[in-house]
Amino acid sequence: MTGIIGRKLGMTNVYDANNVRTPVTLIEAGPCAVMRVRTKDADGYDALQLGFGDKKKNKARKPEQGYVEKHKLPYRRTLREFRLVEAGEHKIGDEIKADIFNVGDRVKVVGTSKGKGFQGVMKRHGFGGVGGVTHGQSDRLRHPGSIGQSSDPSRVLKGTRMAGRTGGDRKTTRNLTIVDVAVEKNIIAVKGAVPGAVNGLVEIHKL
Repeated sequence: MTGIIGRKLGMTNVYDANNVRTPVTLIEAGPCAVMRVRTKDADGYDALQLGFGDKKKNKARKPEQGYVEKHKLPYRRTLREFRLVEAGEHKIGDEIKADIFNVGDRVKVVGTSKGKGFQGVMKRHGFGGVGGVTHGQSDRLRHPGSIGQSSDPSRVLKGTRMAGRTGGDRKTTRNLTIVDVAVEKNIIAVKGAVPGAVNGLVEIHKL
């Protein structure tokens, strides 16, 4: 298996035998149920559809209820597909847990960054403001400055960095190392920070 769905629990520190501190992110990795098996013969590619998180039956649409009842599967809140080289070794109803990872594995973590709402150019793009308070600039310290052009082309160019909605984007952090795996609790410790807020959904992919 190449990956799993998880939930970010927060950050902490771990210490090695030499008393060196390492910041880590704790992730609840699974358990995930195999909801569907994609094969090259039937679908054109090999993949597993995993389900994570419990959901009430009355929250599911009728087609989903029919599929879940037919295969005697649990109702899952989140569904994600993970590509595989060969999916034939898995079957619908299998459970994927944190034991697919080992200490020292390299992974990438995909999540949704924290939403920060509508922000100005200094916070959104790192602008430095328009300068001091001289020459009538007393109330424009955090403004973007001029955004227009001269008489040619007499318009604001597309892509000009301005204020706007910040955060809430799909982000990927690569080349992270797994420091510890608690198989009985389905919790893994990943060195460094991962995208998203506490309790946010993440995807952990093996590299």
